[in-house]
Formats: sequence, structure tokens, C-alpha cells
Amino acid sequence: MRLLNRDLNLQDVTVMYLTTLATLVVILVASFQAGSAPGATLPYHIPLDPNGNLQLSWNISYTQQELYLKLRVSHLQYGVVLGMSDRGEIFNADLVVLWSDGKRSYFGDAWSDGSGHVTLDSQQDYQLLEVQDTQDGFYLLFRRPFSTCDPRDYVIEEGTVHLIYGLLEEPLPALRKLNLSLIHPGVQRVLLLRPDSPSPPLPPDVRTLEILAPGITIPEQETTYWCHIYQLPADMPKNHIVMYESVVTRGNEAIVHHMEVFECAPQLENVPEYSGSCDSKMKPRKLNYCRHVLAAWAMGAEAFYYPSDAGLSLGGPGSSRFLRLEVHYHNPLLITGRQDWSGIRLYYTPTLRKYDAGIMELGLVYTPLMAIPPGMRDFQLTGYCTAKCTQTALPPRGINIFASQLHTHLAGYSVRTVLVRGGQEVEMVQEDKHFSTHYQIIRTLKKIVNVLPGDVLLTQCMYNTEERKRATVGGFGIMEEMCVNYVHYYPRTQLELCKSHVDPEYLQKYFSFINRFQGRETCSCGQADVTEQFTSLAWDNFSSQVLSSLYNTAPITMHCNQSTAELFPGDWEKQELPHVTGILPKTKYPCESCRRASGQSESPTVVRPHGA
Repeated sequence: MRLLNRDLNLQDVTVMYLTTLATLVVILVASFQAGSAPGATLPYHIPLDPNGNLQLSWNISYTQQELYLKLRVSHLQYGVVLGMSDRGEIFNADLVVLWSDGKRSYFGDAWSDGSGHVTLDSQQDYQLLEVQDTQDGFYLLFRRPFSTCDPRDYVIEEGTVHLIYGLLEEPLPALRKLNLSLIHPGVQRVLLLRPDSPSPPLPPDVRTLEILAPGITIPEQETTYWCHIYQLPADMPKNHIVMYESVVTRGNEAIVHHMEVFECAPQLENVPEYSGSCDSKMKPRKLNYCRHVLAAWAMGAEAFYYPSDAGLSLGGPGSSRFLRLEVHYHNPLLITGRQDWSGIRLYYTPTLRKYDAGIMELGLVYTPLMAIPPGMRDFQLTGYCTAKCTQTALPPRGINIFASQLHTHLAGYSVRTVLVRGGQEVEMVQEDKHFSTHYQIIRTLKKIVNVLPGDVLLTQCMYNTEERKRATVGGFGIMEEMCVNYVHYYPRTQLELCKSHVDPEYLQKYFSFINRFQGRETCSCGQADVTEQFTSLAWDNFSSQVLSSLYNTAPITMHCNQSTAELFPGDWEKQELPHVTGILPKTKYPCESCRRASGQSESPTVVRPHGA
């Protein structure tokens, strides 16, 4: 409804607005005609709940900047809720709701407030396209723009999206009576936006290798990380991996959360056979040296393809015969007796492609020199791959990044890697504003990024430590932190790691200054290790802000490492921070050029019962 008459008084406007919300702002779907399921034109699928009762399928229109989504509910009672929020919270969520008052059913765009109460949105941005009730479930087909310019709506961007879902088991007399905390919604993480480029064809001589769990019984616990050692054939010649995909045991689609295949260190002559919990004290120590990622998959991910002129080496000189499969099982319903043979299927060819693909680590070195103070809502750390390192190690035409895997531990919530050239941010390699350590997969970039000698790569991570009482230092432990991007590129070079950390001497100056400021004249900075020094500080806003300023201004130590783990020749200590004078512009969406006037509402279409 658009208000065209400027002479309408406030009472008229109020009556019209409330009437619209009461009668037109919902889509009436009081009865449904049975029929076949909506057409199979939605290529992406993910189960939402552990029972597999809810399934989401979707497609992407980059031209129209919108998503087409189909929600299937196997057993619908009085309605369903689907939404998006920053971290999967039920508060301040963007929702689409189907609900019934016992006589009629309604569909509408809604939002939840800070206590979980649901309100119908005055701006209806979910457009219902089709409703069907079939033998295998109830279907809703609808569409939604990436961005609506509604301040209560979630902006759908590249990277992780936290979906929340729930079923209504009782009639709802009015939507305002709904509080999400009463229906115990679940959370599912997914990449809604995917690259729209076609997958390259597989070579005619392609072969497959399945790295699978050996028919284990999934433990009766919510979270399990299962490790299994796989041994390649002896004297396997060099091949190129050109694609891989998941193999998920039928019936376990909602339990197998994510899987990774790691290559063990080539210098290990043998790795003991093992199939058991990755957290077991009985796990062989050598499994800790199986860290080189070959493949990574998470629920909802599609098959991963290498570019047509590149492949990842498998077998041959300099490689390991031992691989480690890691499967994460998410079993919140504590299902018992379920067996599993899930894993990864590698597609490889003996006909080597033009380029070897490589994997390079960007970001921060795993060191306690980099820390996050406790009680911080937002704290940023930046890792640098400097112009000096890329100038030293990259070939004249540079390298081409085609995929990446962002990584932090529990406190990280936003990660980005950006290419800087001539002091200007020129291209985003990858950004995930809603990153979750529980959803880390290798992601194909929408566009290959060419990195030239002399370029800079910044990897920036944001952390939240509001619930922590002690500083969080960098390290390998899950309660410690990392800031890493494993970029996949070609042609492979000897540069395997390009990371940084703050200069240790400048950090000691920070400790001395803060201790004196806090009245602690005697400082044991020289004797205590860095972790102890961070722990002993009396943290407040001042000490936290000074540490942030130090990290953003002090010189750094560069780790410009070859594949042998040795530094490239050169002086890598006390390096000046790269200067960045220009940042990438913010993405603009179609709604910004035709923004609705404040206070106006949009009335959705009323769908009357079939045959009425």
C-alpha cells in the first residue's frame, strides 16, 4: 500500500496500516491442492534438522540479486519458522513464518526482538511463489533479495549463513503470540551464495580413490571427531587430483557434519594404523603430523573442482603414503547403533596437467605473541604477507588463487583476506562476516585472483572474548586462537607459508609500560614467558586499547617460508607494516537505488483457497 494522499490524517493512516497488517500483510493458504513437488530446478540442498524432517533447496540469480528457496517439511503440524541471524541466535533474527490459527494458515515476513518475541514485518520481502502438499511432504517455494534495505532484515552475502528453524506444534492465534524460545529452534550453517561458473569437464582417464570410515558405529554422544589412517599403494606414481566429492552413508546425511582428508608429513616413514576418536589419549602421536589439507567438505557443500589446467599432486616423490580422514559427527539426538562408511572420493588422473596446484598459509604465526584481551566484543588481529616476501618468492607472472579455507578457533567470528597493490585494496580474496569454526570448508572463489610479485596480502580476523576472564593467546589449542587462510593456487612455488607476528621486543615494551602504569614497578618481563605475562596483567579498557594500537603500528617479524620450512634468504625481522591508504568500496545492492520511503509498507498478494 502506498500513501499518495498527503491530506490523510494520522488516524486514517493508522487505521489503514492496521487493517493492512490484519488482513493483507499475510498470504492466505487455507487449503492446498495435492500435487507433485515443485520442479527440480534448485541445485543446492541441505537437511536442516537431525531427523531430516526439514530440507532446504535453493538456486541463485546473480542477475536479479535474489535467492529462490524451497522448504520441504515432511510432517507439518501448525506451521514452520525459517530464519537467519548473525550467529544463529533466536534474537534479532530475520524470519519467514508459516503459521495456522487452527482454521486458516498464513505466510509472512517477520523478525524477532532481543527477547525472541516475533513481530510481522511492515515491509514484506519474502514472496511466496508456490505451495504444495504432496505424499512426501509440504512444500513452500519463495524468493528473497540478497539485500532488502530493511534495517530488520539480514543481508545475504558470500560466506557462512546461520539458519535457524523450528516447527509449530500448536495453533497460533496471532503471530505476536510467538516467542522463538518456546519452540526450541535448531541451527544449521550453510553457504547460500555459490560461484556461478560451470564446472570443468573431467579427463577421460580419470580414476577414483575412496577414503572412507571403516563401518564404524557412530558414538552415542552429541559431538565426535573420528580419525582414520589410510595408506596409499606403495610406489604410487605422481597423479593430479582434479576433483573430489563427499560420500555420505545413506540415512546419515543429517549426522555427518563435515569431513577432511590430510596428508601426513613426507618425512614420516610409517604411521601406525588407527581408527578411533581424534581426542583419544590412545591416538598415536604421529597423527599430529598429518596436517596438510587435501580435501575438506561440510554439510551442504558441492563437489570441488580444480581449474582445467591445474591439479593437486597425489603420490610420487616428495609426497606421503599416509592420509588421515577426519569425520565430524553431530548426533544431538543421541541415536544409537548407526553405522557409517562416509568419507571423501578423490578423482585423479595420471595425465598431469600444465600446473601443479599448491596450498599456501597466510595470516598469523601460531604464537602467544599475538593475543586477544578478555571481555572484548570486537578485537582485530591482522597477519601480513608482505611485498618483500612476494617479490622474493613469486614468479614474474605471479600466482593464481582459485580457492581458500579460512580458519580460526572458537573466538573468531569474521575473517577476510584482501589483495593490496600500490597501497590500495584492489580485490577481495575471500571474506566471511559470519564465520564459524564449526563450518570450515575449502571454498571456490567467484573469480581467480592474480597475485603479482610485490603485492601484499592482508588476513584480518575479528574475535569476541566477552565471556572469557583471561587473555586468549595464539596457539594450537582449541581455547587458543589462530588467524589463517589456506589459499589454493597455481602454479605451485616454493613459498608455503607467508605469515607474520608482532616484533617481540616491542611487545616487551608494552608489558613494561602497562606494568608501570598499573603501579607494578617491578616487572618480571625478562623471566616470565609471554603467556604468563599476558595472564598476569590487570586487564581494563586502557590496556586492551594500547595492545590493539601496538599490533596496528609496531614492526613485525615475517615468516617467508619455503616448503622445506626454511626461510627464504633475507632479513625478515623488524619489518615495517605495509601502508594501506585505500580500501575497497562497499557492495551496492539494487534496493539502494530505489529505497522505499520510511514508514511505508508493502502489501503481499492474498492467495485464496483453490476452487474458491
